[in-house]
Amino acid sequence: MSDELNKQTLWTGDYYNQGTGPNDIFDTLKEECGVFGVYGHSEAASLSYYGLHALQHRGEESAGLCVSDRNKFHYHRGMGLVKEVFDKDTLGSLTGDISIGHVRYSTSGDSRLTNAQPLVFRYRAGELALATNGNIVNAPQIRRELEEAGSIFQTTSDTEVVAHLIARSNKPLVEAAKDAFRQIVGGFAFMIMTNEQLIVASDPNGLRPITMGRLGEAYIFASETCALETIGAELVRDVQPGELLILDQHGLIEDRYIEPQRKALCSMEYIYFARPDSDMNGANLHAARKRMGSVMAQESFIDADLVTGVPDSSISAAIGFAEQTGIPYELGMIKNKYTGRTFIQPSQELREQGVKMKLSAVRRVVEGKRVVMIDDSIVRGTTSRRIVNMLRDAGATEVHVRITSPPFKNPCFYGIDTPDRRELIASTMSIEEMRKELNADSLTFLSFEGLIKAVGGDNSTDYKGGMCMACFDNDYPTQTDFGGEEQFGCGC
Repeated sequence: MSDELNKQTLWTGDYYNQGTGPNDIFDTLKEECGVFGVYGHSEAASLSYYGLHALQHRGEESAGLCVSDRNKFHYHRGMGLVKEVFDKDTLGSLTGDISIGHVRYSTSGDSRLTNAQPLVFRYRAGELALATNGNIVNAPQIRRELEEAGSIFQTTSDTEVVAHLIARSNKPLVEAAKDAFRQIVGGFAFMIMTNEQLIVASDPNGLRPITMGRLGEAYIFASETCALETIGAELVRDVQPGELLILDQHGLIEDRYIEPQRKALCSMEYIYFARPDSDMNGANLHAARKRMGSVMAQESFIDADLVTGVPDSSISAAIGFAEQTGIPYELGMIKNKYTGRTFIQPSQELREQGVKMKLSAVRRVVEGKRVVMIDDSIVRGTTSRRIVNMLRDAGATEVHVRITSPPFKNPCFYGIDTPDRRELIASTMSIEEMRKELNADSLTFLSFEGLIKAVGGDNSTDYKGGMCMACFDNDYPTQTDFGGEEQFGCGC
């Protein structure tokens, strides 16, 4: 290795899969987290391993499992991918029939092992483990109050706030958990485990997804149904907003800690985050994304020679656009699946070309063609501009950009890593200004009505089709102002 390369940082973080924030070559919205739980199966650890692997797209920085044998906890956490954190010997040591697991992409909380989940504590009633997907908006305020009252925090994760609220209560665990959930504001899917009990809860608006399945006599919980499919479990239903489920020696107890509020499942789950083979609110996401492409074609048809989608999340929508218009769908771009989140960046000049390490245009397909490029969202605009220029460099004569979501203008407080509002290109530029910035021949976004129709919400009595669309219209379903102490992003 040359002296010059030796001066450079091989990874942009402390380890291979660490996120790079605004310096990432791809400035797309970052994953949230994923949770997986098992109650009543002798192979709980192995099932959770496969379940977490199916949820890997929701978090690539750390993974963890905590298993109970009804007497004590066995747990392991590590930085990196699920397959890197766990091996045969590690899984073999995690004995028991109750488990909770987690894959994490940190945003608000620091990227370090102490924040990897499940978080495990010992308190007055014994051992306690917690895992969550989402964000507690008022976590900084509650944390400050707890610290002033004498609590000592071991992590920067907002999940620990709930642990302290439970530990400080004199009530039995279930009632203490209910009281804790009533105090927090945000979007979350929580799992709490003791040696003999599993508690699962959803926020009052159902902002973060959580589903329940069955595998024989065992109960399975997962952020997405694709994880249930992976282990052969049967979907039972979604955990409802404000619901609290308790599993113990008496079986399943269906309870709630608060009445449900306005239903507001994150619209970006439909658009981008969840795997296309998952179902949410009874809708298959591949089918929903195809409809987004179809509605997009009806709203903003453009004559072209081919349609291509930015891999992987926009391929379904690109197929829908092509089917609606009759313009052929082609694999105009190829994604390299083996680069990881970050890679060697020996110079700024090579960094500017680095997008080609993750994505490349198929010259023989796009050369001399008018191309419709389908993507799911635009954040800062730098990635979209690079992709448009990449297609032009490959010989495309025209590049028309179609985005299967409304313009992303506002930060998320409920579990998505979003930049400051001033860094969101749609919040500072008109569509025509964005088109020029992207070097595209045309640019259009899916309408609010089109998005609601595409996910099947047009026949729903739920407000906005039961979705949170605050990142598009600034209409947040919860309080977000806590005197400057509010937290946005993903604090888990």
